[in-house]
Amino acid sequence: MALMDTDSAVLQGAFLLADKLSLPSSLSSLQKADWSRVGHLVLEAVREICGQEELGVHFPAAAVSCIKKLVCAVWLKVFCREAVTDVELSWRENPFFPLQNGLPEVNYVVLLEVVRSLAAAPIFARFLLHLPQSQIATELERLVQHVRSGPTREDDVRFLLEVWWELWKGQDEQKEEGEDSLEKMFAGQFARLSSKSSSLSPQAAKRLKLDASDLPASPPTADVVNILLHALKDIKDKISTADLCLQALSIALDTLYTAFLIDGAVGLPAIEKMHILSKVVRIREQNGEKLTPELLKEALRDLHASHTPSQFEPTRIKLGEASKIITDLAQFWQSNGLLGTSESSGSAFKLEQSVQRVLTALQEAEAPETTNETDFQKSEKNSLSGFLESLSFPAAESTPELNARVTALIIKHRLDDYQNFTELFASEKSWAAQDELWFDCLEKNQAAFQRQETLINLTSTIVTKLHSEGSNVSQCRKLMKVVADIFSALSLEDKNKALAAMMRLSSRGFFGGSVPSTVTVAFEQELNMAFNCIIQGRGGASAAASQANLNTAVSLVARVVFQNPEAALRSCCHSAVFNKGAFTLMAKILQQLPGLRGPRGREDELQNDEDASKKAEEEDTQSGSALLCRCLQEMTKTKSLSANEREQLLKFLGLLMMPVMAAEGEEERMESFLTPQEVVNVFVLPNLSTTGHRCFDIELSLQLLHTALSVDAPVSPHWVLGCSPFPLLYVLAQLLNQTLRCWDQTPEGAVHRWSMDTKELLEALLTQLGQLVGAEVAASPSSWSRALFWLYHKMERLDWTIRFHLKPVWRDHFKNEVPASLLTVCDLPEQEWSGVDLPQYGQGTGLLAWMECCCASDSMRTTMLSRLSLDQRRAEHVGMFSKGLLVAVTQTLPWCSVSQWGRLLGVLRELITSARLYVPFSLEYVEYLPLLDLRRFSCELRLSVLLLRVLQLLCGSSCSDWLSAEGWGHVGRLYAHAVREVMNSVRAKLPLPASAPLTVSTPPKMSQSPLKSKESHMEEEAETAPCQEVLFVLSQLFCHVQHIQVMMPGGQSEPLFLCSLEILSHYEAIMAAFPHSSSSLESDNTRHFFSTITDNLQSQEMKAVLQQKIAQLVSAAA
Repeated sequence: MALMDTDSAVLQGAFLLADKLSLPSSLSSLQKADWSRVGHLVLEAVREICGQEELGVHFPAAAVSCIKKLVCAVWLKVFCREAVTDVELSWRENPFFPLQNGLPEVNYVVLLEVVRSLAAAPIFARFLLHLPQSQIATELERLVQHVRSGPTREDDVRFLLEVWWELWKGQDEQKEEGEDSLEKMFAGQFARLSSKSSSLSPQAAKRLKLDASDLPASPPTADVVNILLHALKDIKDKISTADLCLQALSIALDTLYTAFLIDGAVGLPAIEKMHILSKVVRIREQNGEKLTPELLKEALRDLHASHTPSQFEPTRIKLGEASKIITDLAQFWQSNGLLGTSESSGSAFKLEQSVQRVLTALQEAEAPETTNETDFQKSEKNSLSGFLESLSFPAAESTPELNARVTALIIKHRLDDYQNFTELFASEKSWAAQDELWFDCLEKNQAAFQRQETLINLTSTIVTKLHSEGSNVSQCRKLMKVVADIFSALSLEDKNKALAAMMRLSSRGFFGGSVPSTVTVAFEQELNMAFNCIIQGRGGASAAASQANLNTAVSLVARVVFQNPEAALRSCCHSAVFNKGAFTLMAKILQQLPGLRGPRGREDELQNDEDASKKAEEEDTQSGSALLCRCLQEMTKTKSLSANEREQLLKFLGLLMMPVMAAEGEEERMESFLTPQEVVNVFVLPNLSTTGHRCFDIELSLQLLHTALSVDAPVSPHWVLGCSPFPLLYVLAQLLNQTLRCWDQTPEGAVHRWSMDTKELLEALLTQLGQLVGAEVAASPSSWSRALFWLYHKMERLDWTIRFHLKPVWRDHFKNEVPASLLTVCDLPEQEWSGVDLPQYGQGTGLLAWMECCCASDSMRTTMLSRLSLDQRRAEHVGMFSKGLLVAVTQTLPWCSVSQWGRLLGVLRELITSARLYVPFSLEYVEYLPLLDLRRFSCELRLSVLLLRVLQLLCGSSCSDWLSAEGWGHVGRLYAHAVREVMNSVRAKLPLPASAPLTVSTPPKMSQSPLKSKESHMEEEAETAPCQEVLFVLSQLFCHVQHIQVMMPGGQSEPLFLCSLEILSHYEAIMAAFPHSSSSLESDNTRHFFSTITDNLQSQEMKAVLQQKIAQLVSAAA
């Protein structure tokens, strides 16, 4: 760390020469008055080394380092006089040894005069701050003694004030790394010297003790505040200029403020700091200085020191005494005409600020004084306040242009508190008019603005600028790009905060008002490019690559959303609906941007608070989720969606309703981008109408309602209570009522004919919604009694079967009202059931009502089967019941949904197996009686025959005009469904082998003995698979299906055709798996027989396909 040899030699020579010039004395005993004779030698040497023509101006870094080393060497030389040092150790331990050892002996006068002459008060103060506080007090006493000693000049006073204020400013928190290494080395050498002097020199130990706590008690003079205030009091008459007087009084007042009147740092708003700094800069510029980072840095340090509690706690002097000293000083200087000034200066402005701070603090704060000092304290405080209030100062001014320049420079060089200045810079709309300065600061300091609060203020300012008249188009585009770049650099969490703030600002972002068309076009190009990149880049990739692609997509979408949320969401919706498969990616992107969704409170907290509800509703209209819903609504109204597009829309909304993990601060919880309640309120409730003509909307709305109800909702009360649940139940019931006779011819202009899929969906919705509402009703029955009665009475206008779907809602509140004819075939308890006379259910319709009840629900089917009144011991009763049931099934079948038909098939199967339903099986499609055991397939055969009889009746002349073409198509689908259930039952009784074929029954060999042959045949029969029986059952099913297909109007039922192919395929699989199940002759007969049956089909295409399939039925044993 030593200076270069030549520099050290120059300094050492200068000091040696000065020592000789001091004769007959020496530098070790130099007096203050004698420094003028010898000091110029040292100063010239420093000028030569530092390359400075004049000392006292701002030094370059190299010069500062040189002066620091010189001050260290001289100061340590003084310390060494009082401590015996070992040269052998010093040259190894002391980095300043080469320079220090070559200097002659010097005293404190030399040290302090060197510091004063070199304008090194800040350097001297920083070294002081690295010493123990007791030693600081000692060194300050020496400095004060030196200033008092004659002759005392104003330079001495200024030197003392500079050291004083530098001590109050403390360590420079923004200095570069390694800048304080010299100070630390100096402190280390001081500690080493003081530790040696403590044992060798009692006098030195007294002066150089490191820690004041080592002494029995701190001496009274260790009070730094006391030392400085009394020193100023003693030299008050040495101040003869107004500027120095103003400086002294300002520093004294700031000392009073920071040592007595505040307990913690006083935070100033950035705008207040800016005004103070701008006024300081304006005054300095008037004096010929330029605005530089160093100037602002020092001004900021002054501000910080003026508003931070002093590190030097007063231990001897009290507030009252300090106030008295300052009052006396001020009065003395005023009497000498030093306080009156009409010109604005840095010292006057600084004093004005100090006065305002002290006056405010004296009026508000009460210092902790002892009781006997209270009167004195109050008196002195009042005297000081009264005097300060009498002072007047010239007005200091600044301009908006200067304010902007100061703020921009602070941001550029990251000076103290620059982040708050960035927020100020972003929010000051008047500065934006200075295009070049404002834009230059933004463009070159983007990282400084990367805070979501700052970004939103900046956005608001830019929006104002964009919408102002005569705005520069090119500048506007650049500004938008810069702000978008700043936004893109934020973390995902901060992006979401910024998006939430942007949504509160405007749903159209930068484009909320009139914007130049070229700016709009440029944004649209960016928007299209972003979504094109996302859509084109969503191909298959590894999990890591997919996640990276998702992150990139989220960033791209977030960027355009921030600029214009509405346009970006509209593009997002368009991509999700019209780009095949894109709905999943779009949903994932939006789920990563919960900030766009907006704040969401729990609906139950707002439910009973009308004001809160209105407030929430207003917020919801501005939220991203509401905006997304609006975009989707507009899209569905203006464009006709295909089936695939409707499916994508449904899945898109379904994914957005699925909860995903969202972090809010330290709390993590599951949240969805769209709540089911939002979707239902926006897309379902407005579109459900029993009189409208937009049935596509209704059907899609019903599917959305089903998806919403399927989302888990652990919060109670359930969200569905916010969707008018009872009116919703009634409307769904009305719609279901319209679907009950969906195949009836509708008059012109009537409601659209509903599909059977819609009917089934309505049944599921009523059941699901009824269970949810019923659970809430059960939790608080008294709260819902009126709604229950309203709904029940509304249901009287609808078909009686619909009430069964709402049984979970009213539970045991009402009896089950059914046609009176039902009670004639069922034994139902009177306390739960009551008969009602209905015109369409006269005598003999009991079984029809019974069948309709069986279709309603699984639980109702169980009840009907268990309560059926039938005497099985009387054959005529069973026969009559069987005939009546055949008619009832015929009447019910066409209007059954798939789920209802499934329940009805279960009823028929149960009745057949329990022998309550008699279905004779006749061999209509065989010429000879097969020698097979068909008992295990009895139910399947009887059920198939029963369905044949039902369809024969339905296709007969008396019923053929019941149904439209769509109705007959539905009947075909239901019958095909039943045949497949029969086939599944048959498959279960003879699974196809996984590998080797199973053993089949064959005639016994003639060479075997009769006894052995009989025993062997019994063993084989036990292990035999019923493959021949299955082939027989399949042939009967095929004939039944073909018979019905020929009978049905049109004869081209595709479900039955596909069913026939399935039967033939399984027939072929059985023959392949069991080669000996059919002989060659039997295979030929079967093919001929099947072909004959198929010849009756009207469709030549179907006939050709089936006959080709039949030709493949060749026995493997042939």
